[in-house]
Amino acid sequence: MKKNKYMEDLKKKSTVELNEELVAAKKELFNLRFQNATNQLDNTSRIKEVRKDIARIQTVISEQARAARA
Repeated sequence: MKKNKYMEDLKKKSTVELNEELVAAKKELFNLRFQNATNQLDNTSRIKEVRKDIARIQTVISEQARAARA
């Protein structure tokens, strides 16, 4: 249920907003990986969540681009 709400929110955003969110998610993933490498990360499942969020954002961006071409 939470994922569906997140996808709805993403689909309402513009491409610029999605790109900003993508950059922020990638920075967060980098920081999580860095913390994991130095054994400072408590919740390792967060890495998987962020990776899936990045994929969701990229999917919405590609859907919008495909719709704009059509």
